Amino acid sequence: MADHPRPPEPRQTDLPPGPSDADVIRRERDRLQLVVADLSRKIKSLEEQLETATTMTEVTPVIASRPELRKTLSSLVRRVAMIVQGEKCAIMLYNPETGVLEVLPPAMGLTEDQAKAFKVRATEGVTGQVFRERRSLRYDDAARDPRTIKDNVAFLHVRSGVTAPLIIKRRDEDEHVVDEQCIGVIHVFNKRGAPGFNDDDMRLLEMLATQAAAVISNAQLYIKIQEEKEQLEATFQSIQSGVIVINRAGKISLVNAAARQICGVSEADVAGKPYAEVFTDGEVARLLGDAVRHDEELAREITLVTPARGERIYQAQTTLIRGENGSTQNIVAILNDISDIRNVERMKTAFVSTVSHELRTPLTSIKGFISTLLEDQEEYYDKDTRIEFYQIIDEECDRLTRLISDLLNISRIEAGRALELVLSEVNLYELCVRVCNAQQSYTTKHQVVCAVPPDLPPIIGDQDKIDQILTNLVGNAIKYSPDGGTVTVDGRDDGDSVLLSVQDEGLGIAEHHRDKIWERFHRVDDNVDSQAVSGTGIGLYLVKHLAEAHGGDVWLDWSEVGVGSRFMVRLAKVPPKQGE
Repeated sequence: MADHPRPPEPRQTDLPPGPSDADVIRRERDRLQLVVADLSRKIKSLEEQLETATTMTEVTPVIASRPELRKTLSSLVRRVAMIVQGEKCAIMLYNPETGVLEVLPPAMGLTEDQAKAFKVRATEGVTGQVFRERRSLRYDDAARDPRTIKDNVAFLHVRSGVTAPLIIKRRDEDEHVVDEQCIGVIHVFNKRGAPGFNDDDMRLLEMLATQAAAVISNAQLYIKIQEEKEQLEATFQSIQSGVIVINRAGKISLVNAAARQICGVSEADVAGKPYAEVFTDGEVARLLGDAVRHDEELAREITLVTPARGERIYQAQTTLIRGENGSTQNIVAILNDISDIRNVERMKTAFVSTVSHELRTPLTSIKGFISTLLEDQEEYYDKDTRIEFYQIIDEECDRLTRLISDLLNISRIEAGRALELVLSEVNLYELCVRVCNAQQSYTTKHQVVCAVPPDLPPIIGDQDKIDQILTNLVGNAIKYSPDGGTVTVDGRDDGDSVLLSVQDEGLGIAEHHRDKIWERFHRVDDNVDSQAVSGTGIGLYLVKHLAEAHGGDVWLDWSEVGVGSRFMVRLAKVPPKQGE
């Protein structure tokens, strides 16, 4: 048999056969699938970022207060940082008064201290360059970038950053940009997972910055308007004059607190209601109705009575607010309380009448006795009678002198000039005895008793003015005790001061007069014949100021209607120096 040849044995140096074309194609296909999947993920991520950015600025909530603005900004900087993939985000606004850009809190990734310290002048750093040039910038190595020297990058731990201007664009009706204003910049620092930001990040931040600028500008403008409105409303409500605003149809727009109180209107919301339903008082409703019907400005005095304020007199005026076409849009009614003015006018009139009477009475006596003496050529009257006439004339002259002195002192007080004291040592016991004796000579129905102890210590004061104090108090006690009785003057030592009291058994003082008796021109004339009880209404007003000039005071210590009153005077033993 013939031998068949053996196949050659493989050599150790031979390589295994290479991959087939199918394997190569398969591996390339798998790699491309991975690339496509990665690209799809990136595209989807970018789409989500764009959708988030659009959603963030599409519907801006109405920001009506600074806390709401802060809350909105906190959400805004977080979303901007998320979209641009930065670790920190800060909005900086330009302050025209200082020329500095400052952080508008809150800032993401910055502490409060860092945010407060992060201030850059508009002429310096990347911050200032972006603000001035109104174009975005980015930087990858903040520590070595010469543009960031003034941006506190080391203090803020910034590695990389992208900055865009906050530009407000104003458009006309055709949506053409007619004005641009840069109000600040927005920073995003430290790109996550990358050494720095790219051009796509910068363009995305520019879009977000435009929306953020609009949000901030509109919010600040709205807040400013709201705060001004609140301030105006607070001012309107705090006006002491009553203010009522109604429209041309007679429906209420505004009523301030004073008007509510004046007219007795409740705190319920009355806006939009017809004025006739709210203001039930005839005079106020009549005023508003006349203003609406006649379409003219009116002025009149009205009297209103409410449980809280009693009867008061008001100067009522209406003003018309007209629109651009000249027609009346609103009517404003203003109520000014002139009760006190009218009361003072009445008191002044009564005062002039009373003073005329007070001056005429002693003058009539003086004139009568002088005429009698001049006509007595035959010396019909004996010496004693003549001396009596002279004494009466002397007393009436003293009475005139006291009244004129009172009027002069009142004039000095009203002019704001301090009462000048002529100081000397005053023996109060002797002074009180003299005043009591003088006042006793004017009455036969009263007993004026001086109960002041003889050892009452002397004081330093103006003797004439202390005489006025006592004379006015004792004279009042006699006048307001028309049925007679005892008037008692007493006194005691009280350490650094001396207390004097004047008590009567007269008419007493009603409760509603007790706070007013110290006012000028005020007279207590309830159930009193004003002709029988004379007086100017300035006595207690003057007593109060004279006592205060001596470092003391005067007060009504006790009073009961129909029983009597007691007044107390405190005088310092040594009065304060003039001007203290």
